[in-house]
Amino acid sequence: VQLVESGGGLVQAGGSLSLSCSASGSGFTISNMAWYRQLPGKQRELASLITKEGLPMAPNSVKGRFTISRDNDKNTVYLQMNSLKPDDTGVYFCSAIVERSPSWGPGTQVTVSS
Repeated sequence: VQLVESGGGLVQAGGSLSLSCSASGSGFTISNMAWYRQLPGKQRELASLITKEGLPMAPNSVKGRFTISRDNDKNTVYLQMNSLKPDDTGVYFCSAIVERSPSWGPGTQVTVSS
């Protein structure tokens, strides 16, 4: 299974970006899907998670600004990011639990200018 992210880029503070991540292949079961991010000089951290049933979870740092969703038929997870701040700048990684094992995408750069 390969995870491929798209949608990163450069945006001004206060702007929005949408990320998407699709799992290629077939015949597998995906449970939780999530977005993690690695901000400059920091460890990778959870940005948002969504269960197979569609229950979202997010840390306080992004709650109210980021919205995670998924399309199980397309094996795709989305992240809508609004009111972006320069502190949100980093590499965003898609993650999925595939057949009970974690899979990761290569990451996509998100840069928020002040």
